[in-house]
Amino acid sequence: MSEFFDDHHREVQDRFETRALADRVATITVHTEIQESDKLFIESRDMFFLASVDAHGQPTCSYKGGEPGFVKVLDANSIAFPSYDGNGMFLSMGNISATAKIGMLFLDFEKPNRLRLHGTASFMEGDPLMKAYPGADLIVRVAVSEIFVNCPRYIHRYQKVASSHYVPKPACETPFAQWKRIDALQDVLPPRDQGKAENAGGVITNEDYAAKVMAGEG
Repeated sequence: MSEFFDDHHREVQDRFETRALADRVATITVHTEIQESDKLFIESRDMFFLASVDAHGQPTCSYKGGEPGFVKVLDANSIAFPSYDGNGMFLSMGNISATAKIGMLFLDFEKPNRLRLHGTASFMEGDPLMKAYPGADLIVRVAVSEIFVNCPRYIHRYQKVASSHYVPKPACETPFAQWKRIDALQDVLPPRDQGKAENAGGVITNEDYAAKVMAGEG
């Protein structure tokens, strides 16, 4: 496992006398190709956490949600997922353009389980998979470098209450984001969103939006 761990990992492992254990766990769990069990788990998920790194080495972590199966396993070495409308910052997409290295964490909160995936990500204009994802801005493709199951013992058990009604669906208009109704943003919304606040209930203040978020209406 010399390629999986670097000297910094080894230093901490040696401090706690877990080098041999780390090597054995990695040997048992870490693999470079997506197994059938991995595919079934990934494609059953309706959310994951995405870690990416910018050009300055600053990491960020983002929540990504969709319908179950919105992450597709293309083959044993690659997956794809959509980038849906966000806040316009495109932090994850910009980081992918800059460094390409990402980490993905898939979780099942109802019967605790988790899977981690490392890889190199990319996106391009006009990806043929766009037609499979109504409402997507971009399609991200990931070349898998490592994938492995993690111990789920610290995952708190939760039950899903409902799916987000903001997730794009075929032949269905996606509701307008509440935060795009904030008065201070109206003059800088992209052309596709200009004028939509009135039809979505009118312009609101930042304080109004904060109250909606606290009430679970964001």
